[in-house]
Amino acid sequence: RCPRVACPQSAQYGSCSLRRMSVMEALELLDQLVDESDPDVDFPNSFHAFQTAEGIRRAHPDKDWFHLVGLLHDLGKVLVLFGEPQ
Repeated sequence: RCPRVACPQSAQYGSCSLRRMSVMEALELLDQLVDESDPDVDFPNSFHAFQTAEGIRRAHPDKDWFHLVGLLHDLGKVLVLFGEPQ
């Protein structure tokens, strides 16, 4: 069993009291930020999530869990909109 490591973000965001949203709402929020790791991209950040999921689906059609991971992999970046650093 892995030990739990306490972190300030867990205490701050773990209760989900700041804001509740669906996955689609979180994906749409991604479009409001400029990703420091890729600032020159001309398309929305949500497009990257769908593009990643679709690429994984094509490469691994039998692993639906992996398609979902591709879609969700950048969702944590919405925390930038709530004051967290990139």
